[in-house]
Amino acid sequence: MTGGAHSLRTRLLLTLVAAIALAVLAQAALAWRAALAEADALFDHQMQQTAQALRPGLPAWGLREYSDPLVPGQESSEFVVQVWTADGLRIFESNVGLGLPQRAVLGFSNVQAGGTTYRVLSVATPLQVIQVAQDMAVRRSLARQLALGTAWPIALMAPLLALAAWWAVSGSLAPVERVRRQVARRRADDLSPVDAAGLPAEVRPLVDELNLLLARMQQAFDAQQHFVADAAHELRSPLAALKLQAQALARAQGDAARTRAAERLAAGIDRATRLVEQLLALARQEAHASGAALQPLVLAKLVQRAVMDAAPAAHACGIDLGLAPLEGDAAAASVRGQGEALAILLRNLLDNAVKYTPEGGTVDVALQVQGDALVLTVDDSGPGIAPAERERVLRRFHRAQAAEGAAVAGSGLGLSIAQTIAQMHGAQLALLDAPRLGGLRVQLALPRA
Repeated sequence: MTGGAHSLRTRLLLTLVAAIALAVLAQAALAWRAALAEADALFDHQMQQTAQALRPGLPAWGLREYSDPLVPGQESSEFVVQVWTADGLRIFESNVGLGLPQRAVLGFSNVQAGGTTYRVLSVATPLQVIQVAQDMAVRRSLARQLALGTAWPIALMAPLLALAAWWAVSGSLAPVERVRRQVARRRADDLSPVDAAGLPAEVRPLVDELNLLLARMQQAFDAQQHFVADAAHELRSPLAALKLQAQALARAQGDAARTRAAERLAAGIDRATRLVEQLLALARQEAHASGAALQPLVLAKLVQRAVMDAAPAAHACGIDLGLAPLEGDAAAASVRGQGEALAILLRNLLDNAVKYTPEGGTVDVALQVQGDALVLTVDDSGPGIAPAERERVLRRFHRAQAAEGAAVAGSGLGLSIAQTIAQMHGAQLALLDAPRLGGLRVQLALPRA
């Protein structure tokens, strides 16, 4: 949570301090305006009282005392008073030389004189005109004192408010800092959940999503470790067999023996190649199982292509491989999926059916629309799979036992790959009994687009 333009703590503190400063300035401005208005009201009232006191007229001694110009130092710092007779003769002036108007404008007015502004009140009586004036600087000085008296406690509290804001922000972000330190101290292989206790409600969803991501990564990491361990175990046997077959070829005596050894070696290489291809296909499908881009695909075309690809192997084994006629919407119905992945799924289902069906057997493929799903069935006349084994054969590297109890050869990956791809497409893969052929029925239900 250290500095920088993108620091949440810095941004919050700057915002709060700026808000506090603006609030202090606004309060000072409002206090100044209120104090100035209060000073104006106070002094205007005093000016009115002074004018009312002079309404009866000046005494004779007052005329004589103030008939001569006043010398500097005698001027009043509060009010300036001028009095005229009804015929316009000025009979009294408290401050000489200020240059105030010789003719008064009745009521209150502001007058420029002597380089400053005066607030002037003129009152007329039947015998005289009284003018009371005051320098506005006096009012501003009093307003300033009143405003400072109001604003300085707030200004004094501003640093305390800023300190309280810093404490509140730091305390609120302390759990976030704790989570940051917790994540920073982790090893690369530590994918345990992050402790979200005490986090603010605004940050808690982010940490919850992070924990969900870590959980998914842990699952993927565990699956990868298991996959590597299982793959290494499965590759050990065919590689050992290839080594033995190569040694047998080297020791073979005679052309016939060498030919048989070479054929066995070639068959072993084909099996190892097939196993590696299936391992790569499984790894690729598991890697793309999440976030895959799905597109509308006509499933009937993929099924027809898969049947055509499997036909040569079925013909070589004397197996009757056929696709039942498509009825209704089955020929044009589409699903959302990945074309390459679905092709691998269909190829594995047909390859398994052909591989485990005896010579001269039958493999029937059918595609039908059932409600909101497209259902593909692959029936064979092979030995089938015992009901107790059907759930386990969908796991990788698990070899099933035939219904009669004989071991079924293979790597144990074909149906596992098919199950992974089916789950990626939200499909259901089920192993059942083939009602007519007596072997295994593999049923795949894909939701329609």
